[in-house]
Amino acid sequence: MNATRTRQARRDEHVTGHPATRDGAASRSAVKPGLTPNRARRSVENDEYASFIRRVLRAYALRVATGDVDALADMTSLATEMDHVISQAVTGLRAAGYSWAEIAARLGVTRQAAQQRWRRPQ
Repeated sequence: MNATRTRQARRDEHVTGHPATRDGAASRSAVKPGLTPNRARRSVENDEYASFIRRVLRAYALRVATGDVDALADMTSLATEMDHVISQAVTGLRAAGYSWAEIAARLGVTRQAAQQRWRRPQ
């Protein structure tokens, strides 16, 4: 029974990211909520994830280039999908409190250009 309880505690810690207390419940964070920023933390692995996506797209381009002509139409639909997901990301960033100037700076465009392209009609 004790070994089962220990395995369960380890599993809970893996899932929640917090060590389990003696009764098996996950412990709470000791950080005071008033001291933490309102924005969500920036994910550290974004660069790695973007790099992975780039590698996948390049591999797909090589596959099409070596004679998979039927996949060419699918590849062009990825551009449309990419525009859609960028729009979702910008909308999410705006909802999280980022200004148009902050978003535009990351995209290498002016604030006005970012607003014209991604502002949602009200």
